[in-house]
Order: sequence, then C-alpha cells, then structure tokens
Amino acid sequence: MDTFALIVTIGVALGFTYTNGFHDSANAIATSVSTRALTPRAALAMAAVMNLAGAFLGSGVAKTVSEGLIQTPEGSKGMGILFAALVGAITWNLITWYFGLPSSSSHALFGGMVGAALAGGTTVYWSGVLDKVIIPMFLSPLVGLLVGYLVMAVIMWLFRRSNPHKTKRGFRIAQTVSAAGMALGHGLQDAQKTMGIVVMALVIAGEQGANDPIPVWVKIVCATMLSLGTYAGGWRIMRTLGRKIIELDPPQGFAAETTGASIMFATAYIFKAPISTTHVITSAIMGVGATKRVNAVRWGVAKNIVLGWFITMPAAAIVAAVSFWVVNLAFL
Repeated sequence: MDTFALIVTIGVALGFTYTNGFHDSANAIATSVSTRALTPRAALAMAAVMNLAGAFLGSGVAKTVSEGLIQTPEGSKGMGILFAALVGAITWNLITWYFGLPSSSSHALFGGMVGAALAGGTTVYWSGVLDKVIIPMFLSPLVGLLVGYLVMAVIMWLFRRSNPHKTKRGFRIAQTVSAAGMALGHGLQDAQKTMGIVVMALVIAGEQGANDPIPVWVKIVCATMLSLGTYAGGWRIMRTLGRKIIELDPPQGFAAETTGASIMFATAYIFKAPISTTHVITSAIMGVGATKRVNAVRWGVAKNIVLGWFITMPAAAIVAAVSFWVVNLAFL
C-alpha cells in the first residue's frame, strides 16, 4: 500500500507540474510572441529549456512549500491529504485553462494544501500561509504594477529622441533575453513548488528525512515535466495575456518581462516566498500599459483576472477537501 500510494502521489504531483507548465508557459512567452519578437515554437522551446535550468538554481521555495505551510502529515492519511491537495489544484488549473483565465497554479496548489489539511485534521501553519502566501499574493501584483510602470517610464525617457524603428528592432532582440529571464524565474519558482510536494511525500513514506537535501532525481523529474508542459503550450491563456490585456510593442514587452523576472528572482532568493508567476507578469503588463494612457489597458479583462485570483485558493481548497473525503471513504 505505502509504496503504491507514494508512487501514485508523486505521479499526480508530476501531473500537476505538467498542467502548471502548459498553464503558465503563457507567462514566460506571451509578451515576446505578441510583439513578434519570437515565433511561438521558438519561444516555447526556449521557455522549456530555461524552465529546466531555473529548477536547479535554488531550493528556498521548495523548503517553504514542504515545511512552512502545513504540518507534514503522517502515514497513509498523510498521503491521502497530499493526493487530495494535488487533485484540487489540478482540477482548478484545468477549469481556468479551459476558460482561458490566467489564474495562478501556485495558489491553486496552496489552496489545495490548506483545504486537504483542514479536511484531514492536520495543523495548518496560518502564520506561514499569511507571510508566505497571502501577503505576497497581494503585494506581488502591486509591486509588479508599480515597477512595470516605472521601468517603462524610464525606457520611454531614455529613448525619447531615438528613431522609433531602430528602437523597436533593438528591443525585439533584447526581448529574447528578457523572455529567457522570465522563463528562468518561472522554473526557479514553479518547479520548486512541486519539488516541495514530492519531498513531503518522500518524508511521509519514510524514504527520506525531513532535513535531507532535495534528491537530484526529484529536481530533474519536476523540471522535465514543467518543460514538457510548457512545450505543450497553453495557447488559450497566451491570447489573454499577450493581446487582450493590452496591445504590446517590443519596448513594452521588454519592460514587462524584465519586471516580472526580477520580482521572481528577488522573492525566490531573498524572501524564499513562493509567489505566483501569473500575478507578477499580468500586473507588470498592466503597469507597462498604463504608461500609454490609463484607458489603454483593458480593465474589464483585468477585472476578470483579479476575480479569478481571489477565487483560486478557496475553490481549490474546496475541491481538495471534497477529494480528501472521497479518498478517505474509499481507501483509508
């Protein structure tokens, strides 16, 4: 039972990473595709490679996920809790993907963890949830909005006298770099979230001590699944981000991606906080867009997205709680 439960849980965790990949591949590349800096295939391939690389850059976020949010549950019930948390997250990812809403895979995962933990009677570290999830959830979009606006304003000022055509061409090339940074940050943030879950599963199964380093195979497998998912590509969500929120030109795309990437690196290294890559890039695009004029941003689409954010954690939590009860009745 135990080995089987472990394999199933890790399998589902990798399934989550895959949905995360095609759900969030949009974040890494929508801006550079919509400004025609890269072809979609080239962008996806680059994002996949960079996601893979980013996964090896650190493990702070993984630690937060595996230790900081809920008490590591014990035994087969513990596996049930993890399993349910993942089911909740995957379900919500697929729903939002189907409707083309860029909701946050990470918050779906944390919502799922909290919901399943509550249903299974495991302690939730509310202070950890507040510090590492809720506060960054509100702060990261605000910071994204502000920094995106400022970066764009600086670029506009620096290039105010240069030839617009040359400038655009230059920024198309620069965007390849900024999009790569974005994808690297995405790997750094999102592959680690799954690593945290897999490590938790290994600890519950007694395959690994709580303080052991993350096994290399876990890093490779999580990163590979994220890359495959990215390459499978979420075209639906990409349209929302790249075109519907605002029409971007290369300098704006560059500004948005640079903002997004730098925020992701800062949170992963300095605060070790798992933030939502979706929130950061969406808000950076809005901030950059607001420099044109405030009504250049399609705030209606923005409002839908924000509503999606608020619903994500509770919705995934409910699905996870329900699936925990189902698992509990069926197996435990």
